[in-house]
Amino acid sequence: MILISNDDGYQAKGIQFLINIVKDYDDVLVCAPDDARSGFACAFSATKPLILTHRHREKGVDVWSCNGTPVDCVKMALAELCKEKPRMIIGGINHGDNASVNTHYSGTMGVTLEGCMKYIPSVAFSICDYSADADFRPLETYIRDIVQRVLREGLPKGVCLNVNFPVLEPTANSQQPIAYKGVRLCRMSYGTWTNEVSKCHHPRGYDYWWMVGSYVNDEPEAEDTDRWALDNGYVAITPTRIDVTAYEAFDQLKDLEKTTFNAQ
Repeated sequence: MILISNDDGYQAKGIQFLINIVKDYDDVLVCAPDDARSGFACAFSATKPLILTHRHREKGVDVWSCNGTPVDCVKMALAELCKEKPRMIIGGINHGDNASVNTHYSGTMGVTLEGCMKYIPSVAFSICDYSADADFRPLETYIRDIVQRVLREGLPKGVCLNVNFPVLEPTANSQQPIAYKGVRLCRMSYGTWTNEVSKCHHPRGYDYWWMVGSYVNDEPEAEDTDRWALDNGYVAITPTRIDVTAYEAFDQLKDLEKTTFNAQ
């Protein structure tokens, strides 16, 4: 059985497209938010009750929704809906990219990291297109290849995959099929969100704010990053680990073990 969730809601086009692909390889259990939950990252609900709603069942596919976060959906599915441990957990297909620092904010990646923390092979799929009616057809072959490989070979312990697809631009020759340039295995790019808060004044006399912002690539010339791959027409695959220990900092900080506050 394969467990699928997302952060765009169980009715989103992306998750429906993903279901139609993955059901060819195993039974599919869907547990996804009842509405959009973008930006929830690895958040879970600790102060409100959760409700599971059965949406529909067809041959090989069982669909549920939850009123919580994407991570809530995975936790609830594993605790209440799964009769056995899933062979794989998949997040997506997300409407909008989850490259660079977006990895840390993404509910789609929250799904995948939660699966990874449960030692279940997990993959997130996203496309750099926020349209509710985005064209997912060019993704199918790549998704099939990745899903089949992970089902066959698994992933290293503590590692999941963050897969992002660029938007294909029309070619000058309309007879020539549009295609990605290929696949790049790459690291997460350093980037920054700027101008993130927009202040407005309500006619009833109070101020309010929208979270907005613009993304800035802080290393645009680095060709080994996910952002470079997407900007240049490649599918970006970033192996992502749940161990966030900065091992390279140990030498610089090793003197902390000798500081006086450790001496009693």
